Amino acid sequence: MNKFFVVDTNVLLHNSEAISSFSDNTVVLPMTVIEELDKFKKNNDELGRNARQVIRRLDRLRKQGNLGRGVAMENGGTLRITVERETMNGTWMDLSVPDNRIIATAYNLQENGKRVVFVSKDINIRLKADALGIEVEDFEKEKADYDTLYTGWQQLVVPADIINAMYQQEEVMLEGTELLGNECVLLVDETNPKHTGLGRAVGPDMIQPMNPNYESAWKIQPRSKEQRMALELLLDPTVALVTLIGQAGTGKTLLALAAGLNATLHDESYDKMLVSRPVIPLGRDIGYLPGTKDDKMKLWMQPIFDNLAYLMGVPRNNDSEDSSSQAINRLINDEKLELEALTYIRGRSISRQYVIIDEAQNLTPHEVKTIISRAGEGTKIVMTGDPEQIDNPYLDASSNGLSYAVERLRGRDTCGHITLSKSERSHLSSLAADYL
Repeated sequence: MNKFFVVDTNVLLHNSEAISSFSDNTVVLPMTVIEELDKFKKNNDELGRNARQVIRRLDRLRKQGNLGRGVAMENGGTLRITVERETMNGTWMDLSVPDNRIIATAYNLQENGKRVVFVSKDINIRLKADALGIEVEDFEKEKADYDTLYTGWQQLVVPADIINAMYQQEEVMLEGTELLGNECVLLVDETNPKHTGLGRAVGPDMIQPMNPNYESAWKIQPRSKEQRMALELLLDPTVALVTLIGQAGTGKTLLALAAGLNATLHDESYDKMLVSRPVIPLGRDIGYLPGTKDDKMKLWMQPIFDNLAYLMGVPRNNDSEDSSSQAINRLINDEKLELEALTYIRGRSISRQYVIIDEAQNLTPHEVKTIISRAGEGTKIVMTGDPEQIDNPYLDASSNGLSYAVERLRGRDTCGHITLSKSERSHLSSLAADYL
């Protein structure tokens, strides 16, 4: 039986191609959705871009027939915009609320004998629709299973000869294994668990030892095997994209900045380091900020400045704090360090730069694709984040762009990923991550 997918506005704002994701079925857009898209189309952000893209797509379909009666799409489905007045006799729903009018469209279709599925990224709206007996779904396209997400490394129990051979021969074959590109491996002696070796896949069944030149970066030594694996990928110029996932205090941002400074200033493999993060506040927004763009960015980028100050190895006194600021400002003035809002990255072509995107879990899959596609020749992109700490109301641990990129790009020749599990910031930070 043909399904009628009633699509909420937030789905289209999340993915402008969503209306093409329901092949051989009917996609229904309530008139309220069109009105809400009209409100977003003037925004100079990703939501505005998606709204405009959907509106243009609808206008092209309009030329093929009447949208009120339904227009055939390339995927075999039909798109229809409902123009009937929404009513919900016998319910308490306040139809002056836009969300309730969208639900009413699904309710009326179901009352008329249609098989209806209501699709929304908003959990609360899905709860309302479910209470009315309507089948509900989250938008599942561009989604990864966070519980089984690729960690980037695995542990293998092997004979002692294998571990010794890896370090003696620089390369060793592991029969019966299937490794992904740039996957890291912890080899454990089957007779002596304390005898171990760290390697990296160079083929489906071939590994080589970690590069000794990548054992530290900018005075930072790894404190765990995962951090050592992360440095291997962060410092290797052949790995063009690195994703790091971990809870608070695991060292994601610090390692990325240390590797970026090392590669840019010490090795001179890149012309500059570009650091950015989504401008999404934690808790209630404090409103407009005074000053120039740089003044505003300094407040949003304070976590980056904190890490940079630490990396400069500054003792804690007033004089050294001043020298820390001077050192960071010198990097900015010498165009070796650039702090930029993600808003301004669209349209750029970024070449020979070490790009760090912090808090990437607050980005949609499309935003992550946009950022990665900015990379020009000789550019390395590092994305860090904790999918369990998301401030974007329409994303979760599985649907955010960082998790999606990890799942879709795993095993690619120039991509690498590591999940960091242990908090190294402090004992208190570790307790908070584990128990709060």
